[in-house]
Amino acid sequence: MAIPDYQTIMLPLLKYVGDKKEHSLRQVIDAIANQFHLTAEERRELLPSGHQSIINNRVGWACTYMKKAGLISSPQRGYLSITERGSDVLRQKPSKIDLEFLGQFEEFIAFRTFKREKRTIETTEEEGERTPEETLESAYQNLRINLANDLLQKIKASPPSLFENIVVDLLVAMGYGGNRKDAGAAIGKSGDEGIDGIIKEDPLGLDIIYIQAKRWEGTVGRREIQAFAGSLQGKHARKGIFIATANYSKEAQEFASNIENKIILIDGDQLTQLMIDHNVGISTSTTYETKKIDLDYFTEE
Repeated sequence: MAIPDYQTIMLPLLKYVGDKKEHSLRQVIDAIANQFHLTAEERRELLPSGHQSIINNRVGWACTYMKKAGLISSPQRGYLSITERGSDVLRQKPSKIDLEFLGQFEEFIAFRTFKREKRTIETTEEEGERTPEETLESAYQNLRINLANDLLQKIKASPPSLFENIVVDLLVAMGYGGNRKDAGAAIGKSGDEGIDGIIKEDPLGLDIIYIQAKRWEGTVGRREIQAFAGSLQGKHARKGIFIATANYSKEAQEFASNIENKIILIDGDQLTQLMIDHNVGISTSTTYETKKIDLDYFTEE
């Protein structure tokens, strides 16, 4: 079963705390996950930021909205219990509890009203299935995908000398090759719109990595990776990185994963994602900070 959205979680959550006992948030999350038969993988599935699991985030927001509506409360930090209003709602045996249902309570309406503009925040059907973090991260991922596509087109249209600089700058930003001067000297042009060379894996040069990078159209096949593996032997290198602006065939990927030498294949999509992660060829346009209450600040010693 897919991970339920936060509105689908609301009624089962209220029923779980309907025994009027105090339940820890961890107990609530586990109970919801069990009720929806989530697999171990689904329970561990993270938001795109990687900072929180999806199920934890959705249960957390279901709790937040129902607290604002007065259906549940937090008698102590990290614990939940049902309120009298929540018990009254359960006695009505609703078929579901969602944002529309919670709209009958004045406290929730006040919470959902953006006072500065004196208007009620409207929620589309798609937004109603996402928590605020998921909506924000979805927009962020869309921006990132568009940026990556633009980057790849720029790389393919760039002259060979600029492509060489991009690869060198990226490897240095990732911690390989020593300093920029050392890495630039170790990697040379191959003459076929690609570069190859040997760089240090660590600042002390305890191990080396053979690099080959090419601006490629179409699909990189097994033959090219076999030739690269042979080059590793000639360079006395046990590790290699093959960077291409295209993707790799299934046969090429299987060959790279089954040989003794360690070969990492980086395709066009991975190349641009790494450039974004390490700020190579991009600049920050706008920064947004998301903040939360520091509960320790409000806890008396």
